[in-house]
Amino acid sequence: MDKLIYTAMTGAKATMDQQAAVANNLANVSTSGFKSELHRLRAVQVQSQSLPTRAFAVDATVATDYTPGTIMQTGSALDVAVNGKGWIAVTAPDGKEAYTRGGSLTLDQNGILRTQDGLEVVGDGGQISIPPDNTIDIGADGTISTVPLNGARNTATTVGRIKLVNPPEGQLKHGDDGLFRLSSGNPADVDESVRVAGGYLEGSNVNMVEQMVSMISLQRNYELNIRMLTGAQDNDKTATQVIAFSS
Repeated sequence: MDKLIYTAMTGAKATMDQQAAVANNLANVSTSGFKSELHRLRAVQVQSQSLPTRAFAVDATVATDYTPGTIMQTGSALDVAVNGKGWIAVTAPDGKEAYTRGGSLTLDQNGILRTQDGLEVVGDGGQISIPPDNTIDIGADGTISTVPLNGARNTATTVGRIKLVNPPEGQLKHGDDGLFRLSSGNPADVDESVRVAGGYLEGSNVNMVEQMVSMISLQRNYELNIRMLTGAQDNDKTATQVIAFSS
């Protein structure tokens, strides 16, 4: 009896965790550069002194779908989309380097290039500072050039270059803040082959229809596990009555 309870109880809990992941995917269907999370369940035997007759259902294969999203033209000089594989390096709140494909950038009051979340974009020489009253152009290699709005407008000045990296996907881990980091904790090397497109943004790779179908399926699985727990409870009551009547 308790074997059924173990399986149904842990199955219901793991299904709820999967529902939370799917809900997060759906909430970020319009988030620039968002990568959907993948979850799979598997059975794991309970290790104990007795016979291994019980098993937990665990969410043991959490992964990320690195499929690129659709690139959309925005016309904004500060928007940038990674073309193909690669990442934009930013400084996380803890001061360490992290990576994102969300290329909707902005300037703070000091002219420092940041993401919409306020994270500083890492440049090849440190901070990327944009002087005021200049037009901005982002090249395919991440080089940022400016042209003054007044005076000699035919003179372009390079003010920095966005750090672009492309570490192996197997070495990346997805943080709770939506950023990616190397599992080693070290910063990734610059990859000269990564290309970006200025004036474009990469959309989320979440398939809304697929996620909605998954949510319905998970809800049915959860209800099935609950019915199994209810059935185990009913069986226990019946068995208790039979034993009491026999005695």
